[in-house]
Amino acid sequence: MVARRWRTAGRALLRVIAVWAVSTLTLLVLAGALPDFQLQSDDGDSVTRTAVTAAWGAGAFGLLSALVWPVLVRALLLVSALVLGLLVFFLNGSLLLIALWMIPDGRGAADPETAVVVAAVMSAVASATSTALAVRDDDAYRRRLYRLADRRRRRRGEDGGGPVPPGMVFLQLDGVGHEVLRRAAKDGVMPTVAAWLATTHRLTLWRTDWSSQTGASQLGILHGTNHDVPAFRWYEKDSGRIMVTNRPASAAELQRRAIRRTGDDGLLAVDGASRGNLFSGGAEQLALVLSVAARRGRANRSRAGYFAYFSDPANAVRTALSFTAEAAREVGQSTRARLRNDRPRVKRGGLYPFIRAFATVVERDVVVAAVIGDMLAGRSAVYADLVAYDEVAHHSGPHSRDALLVLRRLDRSLALLAGVAEHAPRAYRIVLLSDHGQSPGETFEGAYGLTLKDLVRAGCGLPVSRRAERSKSGAEARDAAGDALRVALHRPVAQGADEQPAPAPGADPKDPMVLASGNLALISFPDAPERLSREQIDRRHPALLGTLANHPGIGFLLVRSEEHGSVVLGRGGAEVPVAELADGNRDDSPLGVFGPGAAEAVRRTDSFPHVADIMVNSMYDPETGAVHAFEEQIGSHGGLGGEQSQPFLLSPLELSAPVDEGTEGDEGAEGAELIGAERVHRVLKRWLRECGAPWEPPTGPVEPARRDDAVRDCAVPDDAVPDDAVPDTSV
Repeated sequence: MVARRWRTAGRALLRVIAVWAVSTLTLLVLAGALPDFQLQSDDGDSVTRTAVTAAWGAGAFGLLSALVWPVLVRALLLVSALVLGLLVFFLNGSLLLIALWMIPDGRGAADPETAVVVAAVMSAVASATSTALAVRDDDAYRRRLYRLADRRRRRRGEDGGGPVPPGMVFLQLDGVGHEVLRRAAKDGVMPTVAAWLATTHRLTLWRTDWSSQTGASQLGILHGTNHDVPAFRWYEKDSGRIMVTNRPASAAELQRRAIRRTGDDGLLAVDGASRGNLFSGGAEQLALVLSVAARRGRANRSRAGYFAYFSDPANAVRTALSFTAEAAREVGQSTRARLRNDRPRVKRGGLYPFIRAFATVVERDVVVAAVIGDMLAGRSAVYADLVAYDEVAHHSGPHSRDALLVLRRLDRSLALLAGVAEHAPRAYRIVLLSDHGQSPGETFEGAYGLTLKDLVRAGCGLPVSRRAERSKSGAEARDAAGDALRVALHRPVAQGADEQPAPAPGADPKDPMVLASGNLALISFPDAPERLSREQIDRRHPALLGTLANHPGIGFLLVRSEEHGSVVLGRGGAEVPVAELADGNRDDSPLGVFGPGAAEAVRRTDSFPHVADIMVNSMYDPETGAVHAFEEQIGSHGGLGGEQSQPFLLSPLELSAPVDEGTEGDEGAEGAELIGAERVHRVLKRWLRECGAPWEPPTGPVEPARRDDAVRDCAVPDDAVPDDAVPDTSV
């Protein structure tokens, strides 16, 4: 035993010496290549003296990086994660200047700009050398993982005695549809997933609710209910607020409502960890969770999870370099798309290259590192969201080469996590799933030359933009708009202005509010306290419903009727009461092309308290799979139509099948489909029990007046960060 420890210590010492030597050599090379960086006195030094100076500088820089860097990162936790990533170069350069100052006789000197370059190169070289040595020494790597795991168990007071049941890791690939994953595995884009499918896992398709977006799906998966989440954005008449599921205050309120409705803290309530999600799932261990981001206090800020990752300067430099490369890659890809005149295409300038780089590099690296830490700590359940594909597919298309390259990199992350699981203190069952897919297609504005808001205002006889007036959307769009559009377009337009702005919010409460959620849109009339009926809308704006229902870019509308209850309206005067809806079983059903589950999804949403006055779903072409997003997205989700409603569940064969041999609800019926995020929640909860995880059954719905600990934990405090302080990007 003693001899083994000496050998281990000797190997560690040799690795330190090797990294030190390579760093010294790097300093010497940079001193010869960069005119503003020197390691000699002004009179010149011998080669030996210069080498000793370089060794001093390399050693001091390495020591400062190990001791000072974690303190700097912790002190900068209040800085936004994006700014922190950009400060990496500056901080590393500052540490190098201090290291040069520590060299005896002042032989080291560099300009600040040169110091930044030298520090970045040295960190990258040191990281590569250390990684190469660790890869070649598998035993050392394995011992390090075990040592980290043992240390974490001791901190938690665990003795490690007795058998430990398997843990569960749920990895959400945001926006990856069932068909996209299957094709990526088949074509070799995702070899890790292909290997799992061939040996250890089964692939299952599940269907989303009408609102096929992360907010609705993840709330249902993590908290067991997504009741009253009609879209990504919606207006609530009783409170006068716009809810947006990826804003901290809205996410916290939705989580509070879910806990109140179910009386259950969530899927991760027992020894769980939530990483990179909109909601906590009841987990105690949180990092980058939006529903707690509105809290004041450093311990509860969502970016606190960045500390563990950026405290390693090698990680910080590698991620910063990758961030820069990804932003440059996006600029190159968007430029090539413009030169090729690719269609469909949306604008990808401004801050988007940096937003994409954050989603595909920073968020991915930090979340993967957090999951690795959770597995080494032996936590029972981990749920993490990787959003890289979804972000790129929105702007490049779900089947584009750009999106496939992101899938390839995500597959490498999956391979890394699978490798770490082999060294964890307990066995892990890795479940891969998605929250929705994406459907391709030209935007509504790109196809018809006017936005949905323009069309709604035209149908109401209100002024529209000059751009809509000059639109060349063709005879179909003009005929669909009818007389109401012609009346609106002949109103006077302000001279000298390219576009007449719509009235400011609140200027005229009778004006309709149009909120887009992918290819689903919600139209509300804020001045009416209740949900308007079809008859009331017709009295206000006789041409509106006909203009919308007969437009070729719109598939169907949902409105409430005083005579027939709620009805679905389609082109050519089609009208079907919601109670009589069927999935394609009626020739006149506007839902006929939308496939299985559409009728039930519409019926369920119609029962929500905050359903809009008019629900609008775009057209869907079953031959091409195309829809029209009401936002600037050529890959969209949020409504019905195509792959956006068909996410996947990839589960180990050791677990019971999701849709047969079950014990809970309809998802356990032989041959049944897995429909809705709430049923996925029940499947995942069943799997946790199969793995031996302790579970506390819910005690029943919590009364609205009750303020138990679970509800209080996710409530938004009075001094919460306002929604307007957070960029509104689509989930």
